[in-house]
Amino acid sequence: MTWHWRYENANGGEVTEGVLPSDMFPSQADAESWLGESWRELLESGVEKVTLLDGDRVEYEKMSLRSE
Repeated sequence: MTWHWRYENANGGEVTEGVLPSDMFPSQADAESWLGESWRELLESGVEKVTLLDGDRVEYEKMSLRSE
């Protein structure tokens, strides 16, 4: 399994510049843990929503980083 995040801006476009890590996580828990520590920095870099993928399979999608 290769867990990774896809990052989206407010318009739904994919954000690829200035976002780390672009590599994979060994588990869903590791990916979610990293997001819990990094969501503020992602917002500052223009990311509004995230999608968690396991390979090509979507675990969950378009999760807002805002508390609204």
